[in-house]
Amino acid sequence: MNYIEAESYLNNLQLHKIKLGLEAMRAFLERVDRPETKLKCVHVAGTNGKGSVSMTLLTILARLGYKVGLYTSPHLSSVRERFRINDASISKEKFAEIATKIREVLGDEKITYFEFTTAIAFLWFAESNLDLVILETGLGGRLDATNVIVPLVSVITNVSMDHEAYLGHDLESIASEKAGIIKSGVPVVSGTEEDRTTGVIRRKCLELGADLYQYGEAFSADPDEGSTWTWRGLDGSLAGLEIQGLRCSMRGNYQRRNASLSLAALKLLVGKGFVVSPSDIKDGLLEVHWPGRLEYIVLDRETREQIQNPEPDNQNLVHYLLDGAHNPAGVDSLVLTLKEEYAYRKLIVVWGAMSDKDLFRTVPAIAALADRLILTKPAGQRAAEPAQLQACLPAEFQEKTELVADVVQALKMAEQEAGPGDIIVVAGSLYLIGAVRTFLVGELVD
Repeated sequence: MNYIEAESYLNNLQLHKIKLGLEAMRAFLERVDRPETKLKCVHVAGTNGKGSVSMTLLTILARLGYKVGLYTSPHLSSVRERFRINDASISKEKFAEIATKIREVLGDEKITYFEFTTAIAFLWFAESNLDLVILETGLGGRLDATNVIVPLVSVITNVSMDHEAYLGHDLESIASEKAGIIKSGVPVVSGTEEDRTTGVIRRKCLELGADLYQYGEAFSADPDEGSTWTWRGLDGSLAGLEIQGLRCSMRGNYQRRNASLSLAALKLLVGKGFVVSPSDIKDGLLEVHWPGRLEYIVLDRETREQIQNPEPDNQNLVHYLLDGAHNPAGVDSLVLTLKEEYAYRKLIVVWGAMSDKDLFRTVPAIAALADRLILTKPAGQRAAEPAQLQACLPAEFQEKTELVADVVQALKMAEQEAGPGDIIVVAGSLYLIGAVRTFLVGELVD
């Protein structure tokens, strides 16, 4: 297959419903000489923050000269975004080559879309002579296709409500699924916040003899008097370690917590032969960039060029903030960040979401902050109709709400209403972010 044929073959696998379980993944990997066993990995699970933690690890290690693979999901616009080695995504040629091999091995058998992409990741990384691979789970953990590895370190960023149809309808059930990545004797870094979810993680670690490094107990991220913060090791092998004067390049105070999980994982990797100094960490944090997550984009209205250092009150500029918030915890973080870290005259929100999300909690939360709310519809069979989103709003928000199903037309309406000092926030779904980002600034990969 060439790239177009390989991509088409993969997209056709989306006709098969999500299927959690490891049997098909393990059976396939046995037939290709178990590539996952040749990799040193960090395994990252959690409801939110997986991408930020993973990208922080990649950025810091890659700038030190380590050759690091990264597998994440979903992608914004091209499936090739899911597979990276340092700052380079998989090439079209290599993607097609490996996809062809997988199809030939499978024959008439079918696996899911995510199983197929996971297989691509394992095969590409295994042939690339890497120092480390960072694997992000797709859904849950226990039955996720990535959960066939025994990593050097496991990370569970947090646990909140999402994907209830697959993971359970209470926090304890969801935490149990994510705790499924914990392996015997493998240290675990956890950022869970509630006692009931932390308790699930703690019990699983005790059961498997895995050392637990819990945020707030084994390490912390403490704000300094200015705009910096200090990472502190408090217990176990982290006790007594400290890195002062840290800054995160990504906005949102919650990113300090995400970064602190990455730093704890890095400190544990140091004990396994990796060399990382406090100055490396400090400099690396300033370089972390994760597209579509509180990503600020300023465009010239006429030329459509992206402006890196915008002049205040320039009438010809339009300001966008793109964020993948799509579940209650993510939307709460977005709202808090807008209140605490952004100054604006008027907030115009373009919102689209999948119909299986908690619309009654997410849509009103952002609507309460918006001066103007434009409801639109991302591509995909699961996407909610704008009228479905509108039905989730209290009566007092209806007057400031517009329904524009076409995404490009929704952006044009937002730009017509936006003046100097206004921000257009686009959020609700990574599918929407992918379409909008491509329209505004082009593809992430060539």
